[in-house]
Amino acid sequence: MIRTEGLTRHFTRHKATVEAVRGLDLEVGRGELVAFLGPNGAGKSTTLRLLTTLIEPTSGTAEVAGYDVVRQRREVRRSIGYVGQGNAAGHAQRGRDELVSQGRAFGLSRAAAYARAEELLESFDLTEQAMRPVSTLSGGQRRRLDVAIGLVHTPTLLFLDEPSTGLDPQNRVNLQEQVRRLHDELGTTIVLTTHYLEEADAIADRVVVIDHGRVIADDTASRLKSGLGDLVTLGFATETEATTGAWHADLALGSSAEVVREGTVVRVRAPHGADAAPGLVTELAWQGIPVTRMEVVSATLDDVFLELTGRSLRETDAKSESDTDNEGAAA
Repeated sequence: MIRTEGLTRHFTRHKATVEAVRGLDLEVGRGELVAFLGPNGAGKSTTLRLLTTLIEPTSGTAEVAGYDVVRQRREVRRSIGYVGQGNAAGHAQRGRDELVSQGRAFGLSRAAAYARAEELLESFDLTEQAMRPVSTLSGGQRRRLDVAIGLVHTPTLLFLDEPSTGLDPQNRVNLQEQVRRLHDELGTTIVLTTHYLEEADAIADRVVVIDHGRVIADDTASRLKSGLGDLVTLGFATETEATTGAWHADLALGSSAEVVREGTVVRVRAPHGADAAPGLVTELAWQGIPVTRMEVVSATLDDVFLELTGRSLRETDAKSESDTDNEGAAA
């Protein structure tokens, strides 16, 4: 459904060149649900704007649904749905009218447009709000209406740019369930951007981690996390016992483990560390080195980002919220 080679986009900002997307090579197959994960300004939204023909690449090529995004823009747009970060519907308009107008714009007859509108209103639990002005809808209802508008023409590929931004936790979960249902029941190929770690982890079959306009990781969330391993924290009564415990952990787990001692605490990061921890504790007890405390924490996508970049995605994202980001410059 998507194939890019060396896709690049530069902007001039305050007389300086901003490299928003740098040599992106990507393939997305039919029926995949892919999340572009990264902090604000990483290039996620710019990538979507390139793939949806809203802006042209500085260099490189991209095909979407079999069409070139520069030479065949009309065909690309007829094949995709796109839900941007802003509200798609006019605030003074009624939800049903917006859906019907969108259907008519895509060439549906009046009857077909009304039928499609009713189908989408029911699917997204918006029937009771159909005749209300958009401005009176809650944030979650507006966002569901945005997604419905993007699906009016039954696209085979749907792009969602930060679909959950600004929603409270309950509405965020509800929207995620709607997205997952679209994928599971209808087989829609979905590409979404997000800076919510939990969102990417919960709904995406595949996570593409983007930082400074480059892809730095691309795999399933489970494989990205398992490759980093679990964090096992062991407490000891004395520093001497902790030093010996660290030596035994390093010997038992081998080169795949990272062992660090800090005072009376030993931290071990290792693939399948949770499985190895009980045996390690038992072995240390046999050696007369009892463990006074043990904690096992599975790796998160934030741990993966930290390992890849030396920065926490949560901290990076929180800091960038007060800044104007590269992706905003794309607009």
